[in-house]
Amino acid sequence: MLEPATAPLALAGLNHHTADIATLEVFRFPDEAAFLREARERFRGVLLLQTCNRVEVLVQGDARSLEAFLQEQGRRDFMVIEGDAVPRHLLELAAGIDSLVVGEDQILGQLKRALAATEEAGTASSAIKLCVNKAVHVGVRIRRQTQINRGAVSVGSAAVTLAEKLLGTLRDRHILVIGSGEMGLLVAKALAAKGLTALYVANRTYERAVVLAEKIGGRAVNFKDLYRYIALSDVVISCTAAPHPVIRTEEVRGVMEERLWPLDQHPRHLVLIDIAQPRDVEEGVRSVEGVHLFTIDDLRNINDAAMDSRRSEADRARGIIDEELDHFIRLLRRTAADETLALLYTWAESIRARERDRALARLGEEDSRTAEVIDDLTRALTKKLLSDVTTSIRASAECGDITTAESLMRAITRGEPCSQNDE
Repeated sequence: MLEPATAPLALAGLNHHTADIATLEVFRFPDEAAFLREARERFRGVLLLQTCNRVEVLVQGDARSLEAFLQEQGRRDFMVIEGDAVPRHLLELAAGIDSLVVGEDQILGQLKRALAATEEAGTASSAIKLCVNKAVHVGVRIRRQTQINRGAVSVGSAAVTLAEKLLGTLRDRHILVIGSGEMGLLVAKALAAKGLTALYVANRTYERAVVLAEKIGGRAVNFKDLYRYIALSDVVISCTAAPHPVIRTEEVRGVMEERLWPLDQHPRHLVLIDIAQPRDVEEGVRSVEGVHLFTIDDLRNINDAAMDSRRSEADRARGIIDEELDHFIRLLRRTAADETLALLYTWAESIRARERDRALARLGEEDSRTAEVIDDLTRALTKKLLSDVTTSIRASAECGDITTAESLMRAITRGEPCSQNDE
């Protein structure tokens, strides 16, 4: 039986507004591909967005089904939104005003990568693609028309700001950056202008550490020498993509013993800033004397300061979002109409092909010209017969009247009475 297609959207998950770093860590889906494959059995389209401060699932489906699915996955106490709240949330997300660090640009690349993973997993419906592409488009427009991203705005640069605040100045300090991915590059660039005595870069793959170090005038170090360089550093900023901690408590305890000079009663202080998700630093290092561990949770104050300085720009961004939202919703409704029409035309094509073949069999003709004429005739008739209802379904959907669109669909495909008050 042919069912009409609609494009309801729901989004659920946790972010820095609703959860601390430990809660986000537990909520994450370590195997994204496996999650998408399983979700594909339940929803027309699915997208999983996982960053250092959010885990959110967007589906083409209803909120109740999404909530039930995540509960089956062992997730609890998450926020759920649906309807028009979803496109607004996506626009605010892409604009950078929902980010931990207001105005950061990295979310645009993260959305694109999430969509690429969704397409690879086969869960990118037309509505999901539209959501991401439209959000990114508006995010780019906002950055062009406002100054919401002026200066260095990222979790990486916020980590550097935190380090500077803790130490008073970074001039003449020794700093180690662990991780050479996008976040490591942002951290290293922010540090390069601080007049450091030494900037070390460590990565599991030494060659990648060399590439990053050359970009910012630092020194690449072998990962096997990691703790040696931790001992030499005043600040360590870690941002790898490792699925497990790379800085462990007992090794740090040994490092701090090396930082205790013969006449000192206490070891020299070591600042560890962990901006990875999952976390790079074992929680137990907090118990080591002289060690001060900070995580993404500690960057919230930096975000509050950024928000104060960019409040007027955020207000301008919201104005652009308000302009774009109506068009975004109309596009989503048009997508719903197109999916409904695709099913309608599939239904009509099956009838057309059956009746064409039956007519040709009755004629007993094997002439290809006759077959071509009859095929063209049936195609033209089908198109003309569906022309008016196509216009009506599209117009109803774009106005948000999905009920009428579905009623028209059922009237044609099942012969059910068509009523504007269809229940």
